[in-house]
Amino acid sequence: MENVQKSIEVNVPVDVAYNQWTHFEEFPKFMQDLQEVRQLSPTRLFWRASIFGKQKEWEAEVYEQIPDQRISWRSTGGAPNTGSVQFDQVGENRTRINLSLSYEPQTSLEKVGDALGILSFRIQGDLERFKEFIEKQGVSSGTGQFEVEHGRVNP
Repeated sequence: MENVQKSIEVNVPVDVAYNQWTHFEEFPKFMQDLQEVRQLSPTRLFWRASIFGKQKEWEAEVYEQIPDQRISWRSTGGAPNTGSVQFDQVGENRTRINLSLSYEPQTSLEKVGDALGILSFRIQGDLERFKEFIEKQGVSSGTGQFEVEHGRVNP
């Protein structure tokens, strides 16, 4: 598995950044090559993207979600990946977002792209577009304040 770690600071409170990030179906608005995300249940997601011109689909489960702190996921089918995003308040209206992603390049083109750092570059661009998106909005599209522990939603 290959690993990418990126971070960015956004000029919104931690709860605004976290709540917006939990609105997975809005990810195509700021994530390059991502075409669709569907929330199948509170802990299951369907993803569809075009990666190097090829359609990729996968399902993922959120196995940990701590409000205003962290969301962790892993794929359960399709393109193998796992990751976590951490939200740290660094000021009254400032949040650092730390993203860690591990994935398995599937094709030779993906392996070459990985060697050239293309995915790492794209992820940084996605974070920058998220920053622009959330700072322009100033508020999240709703709340995501439920907790998931070991793949189960806690009341």
